[in-house]
Amino acid sequence: MAPVVRICAVVAALLVVAGFTMFAIDQFYEGSQNQVYKVRGDAMRAQASSEIDQPSPATESERIRERVHTPARELVDDANDLLLAPFAGIIESKDPWGPRMVSGALALLLFGLGGMIVANALPRHRREVKDWRQATS
Repeated sequence: MAPVVRICAVVAALLVVAGFTMFAIDQFYEGSQNQVYKVRGDAMRAQASSEIDQPSPATESERIRERVHTPARELVDDANDLLLAPFAGIIESKDPWGPRMVSGALALLLFGLGGMIVANALPRHRREVKDWRQATS
């Protein structure tokens, strides 16, 4: 049972890290474009762009995100939304970095580190070690 829990903890941690990495890359490329939108006074477009970057977004923002991202990316985003959902409302901010970082760190602690601690605490089968010099019948 412990190996299964360990694998689940590692997969959950990798999904959280992959989701945050993709979010950071998007923010890097979209940062200058959002500044252009704000300077032009197109606040609706800048707001729509930042809403899809929130952890566990609303249904309407989720539909927009599905159209923008590829199916593989959306699969990682959906798994990330599921893992970050318990922590999504902790920080309210228009800037997506704060909620993403806090909820990601808490998800890593709970699912990654917590999963590993649970896996290590589970009872293990005792292996009987026999010496090769012992006579067996």
